[in-house]
Amino acid sequence: MEQVLVVCGTEKGRDMLRTLLCDAACPPSAFAENAGQARRLLTQCEYDLVVINAPLTDEFGHELACQAVENSATGVILLVRNEMADEVAERVEDDGVLVVPKPVSRPMFYQAVRMVAAAQRRMRGLHRENLKLQSKIEEIRLVDRAKLILMEHLGMTEQQAHRYLEKQAMDLRVTRREVALGVLKTYE
Repeated sequence: MEQVLVVCGTEKGRDMLRTLLCDAACPPSAFAENAGQARRLLTQCEYDLVVINAPLTDEFGHELACQAVENSATGVILLVRNEMADEVAERVEDDGVLVVPKPVSRPMFYQAVRMVAAAQRRMRGLHRENLKLQSKIEEIRLVDRAKLILMEHLGMTEQQAHRYLEKQAMDLRVTRREVALGVLKTYE
């Protein structure tokens, strides 16, 4: 993970998290002392991982954690006191925030970082697949609109319009999308 944001209100906590993250081969690229500062940083950069050491000076931190995962593919680890971990986890785990109880052991922290990285890789794969499907749906809509235009303006049947678009794409060695865009440009 290249872009890592650490949100912690104390210098001692920031030093501890810096050490843990450097040992886990993902050194922090930015630090924030409170939730407001963190929100500003989150609008300026896409972070791979956000580690929040709760409580923060201006809020507890679970709201920030949920907001960070809501608007991006950022992985979030929320560190909370052991006695509060289960209660906080109930609030934020459905949003995709990983809660780690404090005091934090090195092995548990490293495992949490690896889990977030694995989940993030999976999310990115799903995001790429989603983009491909959206593109395919858009292409189908364009081709259908082009077929309707050919049917209206040239009196073709749907099969004839489909065949025309397919043949043009093959003959011109372009995609059906490009042929459909040309038809739309001509007749709309």
